[in-house]
Amino acid sequence: MSNKKLLLLLTLSLLTLFRTGYAQDKWDLRKCVDYAIANNISVKQADVQARIARLTMSQSQLNQIPTLTFGSQVGINSGNSLNQTSYTINTTTFLFNQYSLQSTVSVYNGLYLRNLIEANRYAWQAALANTDKTKNDITLNVANAYLQVLLAKEQTETSQLQLRLSQNQLGITQKQVKAGTLPELNAAELESQVAQDSATYITSQGNVVQAVLTLKAYMDLDASVPFEVYAPPVEDIPIEQIADLQPEAVYSLALANQPLQKMDALNIESDRKLVRSNKGAMYPQISLFGNVNSTYTTSPVPTEEIYNVPFTHAVGYVYGSNTPVLNDSVQSARLINGKSNPYFTQLNSFLAKQVGVSVNIPILNNGIFRTNYAKSKLNLRNQELQRDQDNLTLKNNIYVAYTSAITALQKFEANKITVAATQKSFDFAQKRYNVGMLNTIDLLTNQNNFFNARINLLSSQFDYVFKMKVLEYYKGLGIKLTKD
Repeated sequence: MSNKKLLLLLTLSLLTLFRTGYAQDKWDLRKCVDYAIANNISVKQADVQARIARLTMSQSQLNQIPTLTFGSQVGINSGNSLNQTSYTINTTTFLFNQYSLQSTVSVYNGLYLRNLIEANRYAWQAALANTDKTKNDITLNVANAYLQVLLAKEQTETSQLQLRLSQNQLGITQKQVKAGTLPELNAAELESQVAQDSATYITSQGNVVQAVLTLKAYMDLDASVPFEVYAPPVEDIPIEQIADLQPEAVYSLALANQPLQKMDALNIESDRKLVRSNKGAMYPQISLFGNVNSTYTTSPVPTEEIYNVPFTHAVGYVYGSNTPVLNDSVQSARLINGKSNPYFTQLNSFLAKQVGVSVNIPILNNGIFRTNYAKSKLNLRNQELQRDQDNLTLKNNIYVAYTSAITALQKFEANKITVAATQKSFDFAQKRYNVGMLNTIDLLTNQNNFFNARINLLSSQFDYVFKMKVLEYYKGLGIKLTKD
């Protein structure tokens, strides 16, 4: 075998393996949902908000530990100033360096801080529940779009089957026309039906593309990415018994399972704690404090030195000549000098320590505390009303979903009967047409009735499946299209 043939064979083999592997890599509902949750922007935003709430809670917890602050200042002082060494007012310019270490811890604050921590904890848990709610909403939207893709594919296959049947019928009729057993009008009418069925098939293919693009949009998947869904037979999709999905029972379970209801309950608890926290802010605040500080300056320290100064003075005069009589003597003198003490000596000398208790009693504060307290009570009431509204909406949605599921089931069963009847009618019409006892228009009418009934059956079946999946979602069973 030549090298060119060997290279061509290897290339074809690799292409075959690639296409086979790609064809097997189809997206089922679980994979679609996982991708959507991992990449959907709304889910990411909800996760960011939950992280912010977590940081807020952590910050409120850290407010319980003592504060500790170290400070230092270096500067030049000029003009009148207090000499720290002599405690006199001097007019001079000197360099100063100060250090301070301060600490404060709250002892009593009317349970303001403890309730604030609990409020932030509930708010964080509510943010997590909101993330779960966003994920559930995305899951429901993806499941609906996924089922629409399956329905569009089923309708495309049905349209293709109808087109093939019309093409086969046209081929048989054209042979009969050539043989002279049927008029040319029959072939012309079938040609028109083939053209119409071709248009229907093309439209159904476009519907598949549109449904896939809608699914990609919910998944935040690039529209240009190759994508093919795994299409399980609709009859194999597991469905709960309608008797197990009674609306009152589903509603009771939904109150405990649905993330929105959990979020409402947690937000109410958070607002209750905020009410207590804002009430505690109006009570006296008691804190312990401690302070250590010291100072160094280049301001001179005055020192006094006493020493003897010799001098000569006259003690008398000689009579007649008036000559002075001199005597040597000593006189004490005082000299005041000034210089600054060493750096660390001053820091040690001026080291000061303070420990004490501080009490802050709010008396007049422009009504801020009372206003915050009143606001928090109104926010609590508003959140309770929001919970009641969400529960009413949930109950209404469940009853609507149950009624829709019952209606969809009845429609599905009715369409089964319609398909059976139209198929029987079409089979009889086909036999009569084959023996020349029925014209083409009547045959096409029966054929179209049969295929329209099949399309309606598929639509009602998928509609019923989705309505049941919505009820299962409210019940807390999740959404799955396979038995495993």
